[in-house]
Amino acid sequence: MKTKFIYVILAALLIGSQTISAQNKDNKTNKQRPTPEQMIQRQANQMVTTLMLDDATAAKFTPVYEKYLKDLSECRMMNRRERPRNNNAEATPATKPVLTDAEIEKQIKDQFAQSRKILDIREKYYNEFRKILSPKQIAKIYQTEKSNANKFRKEFDRRKGQKHGQGKRPAHARPASNNK
Repeated sequence: MKTKFIYVILAALLIGSQTISAQNKDNKTNKQRPTPEQMIQRQANQMVTTLMLDDATAAKFTPVYEKYLKDLSECRMMNRRERPRNNNAEATPATKPVLTDAEIEKQIKDQFAQSRKILDIREKYYNEFRKILSPKQIAKIYQTEKSNANKFRKEFDRRKGQKHGQGKRPAHARPASNNK
């Protein structure tokens, strides 16, 4: 009787461990990066929550904000598409191709054009947001965007193995040397 009971318990444990193991494998394979559209939806939902919008205002605001984010994203990618990809396996990431003066000048002018386009988009959508939101709410949008950008930059630096601002401390914050 006892041996049957032990066999039943062992079988239950074996089946339970297999089920848990299969679930963990499924969770690992389902972890995919969200699509750009999903990221835009998440950002819009976050902004609706941050601004504490009611349902009617949120229904008007969300499509406008999603279009704003999409336009900004396309504009930010404008100059990246033009850069040639180096698929040479022997090239190290630390080596950059030497650019001519003309190429450098073109890059600078492209950056100016991109900055102008971003400003145009922000102005255009400010007028759209103004039809739906108060100036304080619009300021909160820009403040939240800036805060999120700082968070992403810090996380990027952390993932590169650096502390935020490493090597950029002001002179008064540097420790005094004891070599006298």
